[in-house]
Amino acid sequence: MKDPEILYEDNDILVINKPAGLVVHPDGRTQEQSVSEWFAKTYPDSKDVGESIEKTSGEVIERAGVVHRIDRDTSGILLLAKTKEGHAALKEQFMNRKVEKTYHAFVYGNVKDDRGTINLPIGKSGGDFRKWSAQRGAKGEKRDAITYFHVLKRMEDKSATFVEAKPKTGRTHQIRVHFEAIHHPVVGDKLYAKGKAPLLGFERLALHARQISFKTVNGEKMTVEAPYPEDFKRALDAVGFGVLD
Repeated sequence: MKDPEILYEDNDILVINKPAGLVVHPDGRTQEQSVSEWFAKTYPDSKDVGESIEKTSGEVIERAGVVHRIDRDTSGILLLAKTKEGHAALKEQFMNRKVEKTYHAFVYGNVKDDRGTINLPIGKSGGDFRKWSAQRGAKGEKRDAITYFHVLKRMEDKSATFVEAKPKTGRTHQIRVHFEAIHHPVVGDKLYAKGKAPLLGFERLALHARQISFKTVNGEKMTVEAPYPEDFKRALDAVGFGVLD
């Protein structure tokens, strides 16, 4: 597994491009490389920045630098805090929904509307403890969730659509759950698109955290973009999108 690529850095905040397959922080069950482990080794003075989590077993998992997370199989932008001031500034922005996140994804089928808003609350799936759901049958507390999207490219055979998604809220698996709810799950999603054949050569979830906007500790607005990984470049070339990264 290759190390994350550093896209932006100041005294308090780090922005990286996370490769697909790299977990953000360990789950305590398996021994594997993680972003938080890489961060603690690369920035030893910052290894105590962040919040630890305590499992029900009492085991404490350290999450050096972690302010938010993206799924293991999602590539792209991730913010990390190098100082307590950076952590506090980013945490406040996430809590007040001031961080603007943009994702690019290939989803199954032909999304008919050029633009749309998916405004569906998310709860736990009634059929699989690993899943969340925005559909009938969701269990437990249902939390508000809003995702804005627009279509960037449709495949001629209507088998997939390339979309840009901007989640206003930050629920677990939100983009994956919302697109499953409108019957266009993300290509390669082994959890929410079970049984569907992978398309465009993807061997993982076809979801990339493309861009993020936030304010530094000094209040300066920053927008950082993550280059597409090779599998996205090949897929975009195959559908004739013609992006130069």
